Amino acid sequence: MLIPELLRLAAAEDSGTDVSKLIGQFLQYGIVGVVVVLMMTGVIVPRYMVTDLKADRDKWRDAFEKERQGRELLQQQLAKAEERGDVAVEQGKTLTHLLEELDHRPQLHGSS
Repeated sequence: MLIPELLRLAAAEDSGTDVSKLIGQFLQYGIVGVVVVLMMTGVIVPRYMVTDLKADRDKWRDAFEKERQGRELLQQQLAKAEERGDVAVEQGKTLTHLLEELDHRPQLHGSS
């Protein structure tokens, strides 16, 4: 493949760390040089990376959807529990009122 050869030639011509010289050397090789520069800068990415990113995106989307469904279920359950609590409070008030109307006094446990 030409890319390792291009890298070897570029490294042999200039061992400095000047990035613009390195990019200029790659661009001398035409289309192959442009492709290598675009891959090095991240403009072009290999297909396997795109496939992995899509799979990762789908995994996170599924996790988000499951979490959202779980949250909706929890809110529904909390609403039902609140309704049950409200019913129990109303029943207690009604029973207390009824007992007061019947002039019933509660007995204290523990007193003789």
